[in-house]
Amino acid sequence: MADADLEAIRAARRQQLQEQGGGSGGQGDQEDEKRQQEQQVRSSILAQILTPAASDRINRIRLVKASRADDVETRLITLARSGQLRQNVDEEQLKQILEAVSEAQEEREKVVVHRRKGGWDEDDLDDLLNDI
Repeated sequence: MADADLEAIRAARRQQLQEQGGGSGGQGDQEDEKRQQEQQVRSSILAQILTPAASDRINRIRLVKASRADDVETRLITLARSGQLRQNVDEEQLKQILEAVSEAQEEREKVVVHRRKGGWDEDDLDDLLNDI
């Protein structure tokens, strides 16, 4: 095939995809760009309020459990915006914040086991096997 033929096929395919998508591809790009911009703002705030050791600790936590790192970062950003942070957060202060977040998560993630009354006993298994 000639280059001109390939270009014509590609143009037709692009047109077909645009018609099927209804132009929603632009919205996805805008959302991605907005999400990326929010991430950049978040990173710059964290770079301003964390010492390098504390930043390394959060990155190690992210490797293990990303949701926990996000919770800690959100709490740090909230504290910074409300003016409760007077200086950069060092590793010891970060550990205290981690403990607080951990306690809050434990309260939310309590598991309650409801046992059925009148459950199985030793004779029930024998009765079940004898019925076979």
